[in-house]
Amino acid sequence: MKDVLDELAAARRRMGTATLPAGDAYTMELRRRYDAPIDDVWNAITDPERLRRWLKPVTGDLRPGGSFELDGGEHGEILRCEPPRLLRVSWLFGPDADEWPGTSEVEVRLSPGPVSGTELELVHAAAVGEPMFPTYGPGAGGVGWDLHLLTLARFLADGEVLDHEEFRTSRTGREFVRRSAAAWGEAHLAADGDPDQVAAAVKATTAFYAPEGNA
Repeated sequence: MKDVLDELAAARRRMGTATLPAGDAYTMELRRRYDAPIDDVWNAITDPERLRRWLKPVTGDLRPGGSFELDGGEHGEILRCEPPRLLRVSWLFGPDADEWPGTSEVEVRLSPGPVSGTELELVHAAAVGEPMFPTYGPGAGGVGWDLHLLTLARFLADGEVLDHEEFRTSRTGREFVRRSAAAWGEAHLAADGDPDQVAAAVKATTAFYAPEGNA
């Protein structure tokens, strides 16, 4: 369990604000270092064959201005692509997503580490009116990104592919989810979130990702 929780501790989390075409937005921001060269990390987040190993299978017109769709239903447009440092996409999900274009965007920035490796910064901005936020807070998407970045770390290190569903129902996975939800609660508090709302959001997020009875 220690190595998995060390991976969780390796990330820095912040909740911030941004502006999207749909209006004011909140951001889930993750920063961490990978012990891999920047070209390798860039390839892992943009090559369809490698992307499916740690995120999800992807199809579409994968070029700037093109569109993409992930196997889980997430879809959007490729807004910027500047190899090997910046990728920004719109990130929509659900049957009503096309009625609210620009309500969510994901940007990934890469830079060489100060000594070695690669610094990754992921910013997911979602419109404030997005209905999941009052219930789950930044953990709504933040826990999911923690799980994906853990999978990316394993994949870059030795090519291992982590089964999310199997992991989430394991003892280690449930503890990972609990600590991830708590960490996003801390980021929410640091952004002046109401303590009672934050506590309720952490509880709801934990129950969503690791429901009781699935241990």
